[in-house]
Amino acid sequence: MNASAAITVTPILVAELLVEDEVMPVYVHVIDHPEGRVLVDTGMTELHPAVVAAFDPRLYPLTGQDFVVAGIAMVVNTHLHADHCGGNHLFASTPIYVQRRELDDARSQDGYTIREWADAPGLRYVPVDGELELLPGVRLVPAPGHTPGSQVVVVETGGRPVVICGDAAVWFGELDEPSTEGQRRILALDPEEVWLAHVGEPWRPGAARAEDQKAAEARHGHDGSAP
Repeated sequence: MNASAAITVTPILVAELLVEDEVMPVYVHVIDHPEGRVLVDTGMTELHPAVVAAFDPRLYPLTGQDFVVAGIAMVVNTHLHADHCGGNHLFASTPIYVQRRELDDARSQDGYTIREWADAPGLRYVPVDGELELLPGVRLVPAPGHTPGSQVVVVETGGRPVVICGDAAVWFGELDEPSTEGQRRILALDPEEVWLAHVGEPWRPGAARAEDQKAAEARHGHDGSAP
């Protein structure tokens, strides 16, 4: 059996943010791989005054779901904004892969993230420089744009790759009409589908959009930004 065919990607809703009076979901993604489960981003597990003031979030933390934290072999942070690293503290004994540029920026720039979430006690960051094969059929690829140190996860499933992009694209229109280096890199991979952090269904090249996906694009296409 082709090992790559046994690799699957599953989204998990972990929060809802209020952005310009519209609800923006926050998803993390689990990669089930024959050699171990990989969690891409960790969402948020608690409220923080800065996040409450900006986004009035409703949280669905991993610890409150049917999710086994101990079953995760490794974590990937696509970037270290608060809604992507707020659950990192749950994985203090687990290697967390992040681009070195992203880690340096999060630690050095005021207002970049919630520092106590990004640098919770005991975290085991593995700084990455460029591309890295994480597991057979799973690799990390830098995708600058949303942040200079953003990265995406490329998953080989036996055909065209599946990409988990974090906020390299925040809404489908940014992949339909790419404007950043990271978005162009994603499209150059000729992916079968791309999972975004703030949309519940994957983007597919040339696919017809369901009405709710179109609505999500219209709501969040105002400036391509996210927390």
